[in-house]
Amino acid sequence: MEAPSALGHVPEHRGVERAPEVLLGAGLADGLAARRAGRVEAVGYSAERDCGTQVMNPQAIADYSPLLADAVTAVLGEGEFPVVLGGDCSILLGTMLALRRRGRYGLLYIDGDGDFYQPEVNPLGGAASASDLAFATGYGPDVVAGIEGLRPLVRAEDVVVFGCRDAADRGRRGCQPLPADLLVIDRDQVRRLGAGAAAREAVRYLTRAGGPEDGFWIHLDVDVLDETIMQAVDDPRPGGLVWAELVSALSIAVGSGHAAGLQVAIYNPDIDADGSNGRGLAAAVREALAASADA
Repeated sequence: MEAPSALGHVPEHRGVERAPEVLLGAGLADGLAARRAGRVEAVGYSAERDCGTQVMNPQAIADYSPLLADAVTAVLGEGEFPVVLGGDCSILLGTMLALRRRGRYGLLYIDGDGDFYQPEVNPLGGAASASDLAFATGYGPDVVAGIEGLRPLVRAEDVVVFGCRDAADRGRRGCQPLPADLLVIDRDQVRRLGAGAAAREAVRYLTRAGGPEDGFWIHLDVDVLDETIMQAVDDPRPGGLVWAELVSALSIAVGSGHAAGLQVAIYNPDIDADGSNGRGLAAAVREALAASADA
């Protein structure tokens, strides 16, 4: 499913809207017996920060999220596994809305950042892609954190943030702390445990007794990857995951049998001059999904 929304991104980072077609063209779905489940277009983009909420495009995001949720719901209703190709990270509000309507689901948040900024200190000028996890867990203005009156879309205690490496930046910029009951397996822990063992720990947490009984969603922001293999993001940095680690983590999560679906966000083909980042990403996601299907 294509979700080419840049409603949560600043103008200089536009280009993520083209990611779905580029990744599909690079073969992401090849050999997976996948079907095209449609495209949910986003409208109403403005570069202006809303003066009331300090968020960019809050109403447009609030309008888009139920449309994306409806499309995801239709796929889930067929007993299928949706792979949602964004777009920026604000698509999380639509995918988690779909699951919140159905029950209690967890979230495996594979991302280089915690994305928990309150709007007034948001380093991207109020762009929701720096605050989407906060909004999804109910921290933020009603228009984006209380869509359809379902606040939170996912409980903080049902979230694992995996692979982040921005703790120092969050502290320096005055970001609100991540909730104490949210599990963080940061990049250092992934490196120490190994990606496979770290992913198994995340799955154990998300499937624990008393936890989310209906499964979990997987969010992948490709800025979790190291800058040597992924420059086509707004903030490439060293110290990220490599392809083999990403494939291992995704394979284990999807292959657990508890994952409800997967979304991919932030890849920007406009800054991938030779297309190598997109080809690598498409191959890694395809390999992980194929391995999970085989398992």
